[in-house]
Amino acid sequence: MKPLLLKTDCVEFPVPDLEAAIGFYRDRLGHELIWRSATQAGLRLPQSDCEILLQTERPEGSVDWKVDSAEQAVEDFVRAGGAVVVPPFDIPIGRCAVVRDPWGNKLVLLDFSKGSYVTDSQGNILGVKKE
Repeated sequence: MKPLLLKTDCVEFPVPDLEAAIGFYRDRLGHELIWRSATQAGLRLPQSDCEILLQTERPEGSVDWKVDSAEQAVEDFVRAGGAVVVPPFDIPIGRCAVVRDPWGNKLVLLDFSKGSYVTDSQGNILGVKKE
């Protein structure tokens, strides 16, 4: 059986002020800004391709897991005994879903079926490039 969770994509931190949070993680802790939007910013973890994701959209943090296909991952997860919290939905780089394991832990599952962000020199998102 092939494992469902391929790798940790990011660890999300909810923040009330994106600029202040970028200043803290980038300027005070030394993490490079990779990309940013109006409500989110991704910062590099230097010994991993996992990112720190700062976001102002939701009041809770999460760990986001990369999967081959969000739809198939949800089907497999439910068949294994988990539950759907939020069914698959579109995101700029692919599809995403939220599931809960039998012990109540929420997992965010995402695929990169649409590609990856293209950014300018300041990390502002210019678009998505199919990989």
